[in-house]
Amino acid sequence: MPPCARPASRSDMRLIRPVLTALALGCAWPLAAAAPADPAPAASPAAGPLTLGEILASSAAQAPQIVEAMARVRQAEGRALSAEGAFDTVFDVDVGSRVLGYYSGSYLESKATRPLTGNGGSIYGGYRVSSGTFPIYEDKAYTDRLGELKIGGLFALLRDKAIDERRGRIAMAARDIDAARLEREMVAIGVQARAAANYQNWVAAGLRLKAYQALLDLAEQRREGIARQVQLGARPAILLTEADTNIVRRRALVVRSEQEFGAAANALSFFYRDENGERLVPGPERLPASLPGFRPTRPGTPMDRPDVQTISARLAQSELKLALAENELKPRLDVRGELSYDIGGTGAGGKSRDGEEAIVGIRLTVPLQRRAAKGKIAEARAEIDGLRTRQQLVREQIAVEVKGIAIAVDGAAKTARLAADEAALADDLAAAERRRFDLGASDFFLLNMREEAATDARVRLLDAQARAALAGVDLAGATADRAALGLPDGPLP
Repeated sequence: MPPCARPASRSDMRLIRPVLTALALGCAWPLAAAAPADPAPAASPAAGPLTLGEILASSAAQAPQIVEAMARVRQAEGRALSAEGAFDTVFDVDVGSRVLGYYSGSYLESKATRPLTGNGGSIYGGYRVSSGTFPIYEDKAYTDRLGELKIGGLFALLRDKAIDERRGRIAMAARDIDAARLEREMVAIGVQARAAANYQNWVAAGLRLKAYQALLDLAEQRREGIARQVQLGARPAILLTEADTNIVRRRALVVRSEQEFGAAANALSFFYRDENGERLVPGPERLPASLPGFRPTRPGTPMDRPDVQTISARLAQSELKLALAENELKPRLDVRGELSYDIGGTGAGGKSRDGEEAIVGIRLTVPLQRRAAKGKIAEARAEIDGLRTRQQLVREQIAVEVKGIAIAVDGAAKTARLAADEAALADDLAAAERRRFDLGASDFFLLNMREEAATDARVRLLDAQARAALAGVDLAGATADRAALGLPDGPLP
């Protein structure tokens, strides 16, 4: 068998396989880049590096969760307005006339009633006028010729004096508004924290891709020089195969990093939106030159977060329920007074209608068994005890959570400083090894190890910096650091 026709040995196959793999990936690379992408949100307009402040401002204004929470606030405000309707002034008019029969009486009666906001009673004023004759059982329908003016009021002395069902509903609705606003604030804090975390992940993924791309570019440039040296016979051919193997390995790192960068940009588009609320995908041209980091503006100490204040709002509602139930236990003692004045000449009813008339009365109602009220009192007190226990539990959980995150922040910062030292030393070793290789004092294998070690150190530095930033984001969310999260410092309007 001629030498050119002999089958390839296993050692030859080991040398040939990396070259074939490199060629296959090299051919597939432009095809993969040219493959049509799935429909995606619009790309963000190029306007310099994308900043965290830009993301937070967009998220605070357009994030669907925040918009939905704002709608729930409007619902609570609508319920509160409906509850206030119990104190609307009511105007009533009643007109009647006997068109057939022995009696010929006609009458008109109008009345305006206004409930009292500080008492369970009400005040009213009215006017009535009649003409013709009425039966004896309708004698009170008679007025003087120009009618009768009347004003009066009803006032609660025991039950419904301090609180009644109408004022209770208004107070409940006000607490519902407070709870809805606090829920919106907690949702906003959570959304802004996720937006900041996704931004940090996007920047870290992009910088990681740039590091691996630079490593690949370095390998490709070196292969060109090695190829010329192999053609001149200054280097063995096996060195070219080793260079191709190194390129394939580094290209695989680039492909994986491109996927991670694309996924991070897609995740960030949920928080990055235009004025119409449409998602925007940030492009590579908007990638910052370095990881911006994140530092909370407040110390990591426990504080009253919106979720704790929400429990306080629910506790206030339970106390209102208790007050309403205790109100039902009281006897009802109401006093009423009325002053009327007939005007004009004497009517068909006679002189008894002339002049002024004043009426004062008292009504007493005493509930006997009062089981409904007692049951409501027991229920409200149990609810209050449960909410107070839950409030204490949540406060303690927050204290533990914040302390744990603060420890993580300190540890991540120390790790990032060590990673920076490691990256600097690895870069120095790679640069020194590169000079030795150019002088012929080092081999290709050792140079690749130094370069890859330097890149790995830079990637670990990026990861450490990203973890430190994410820990800071977690701390800002746990302490409700509104300023750091791009929200107004204080309760949202």
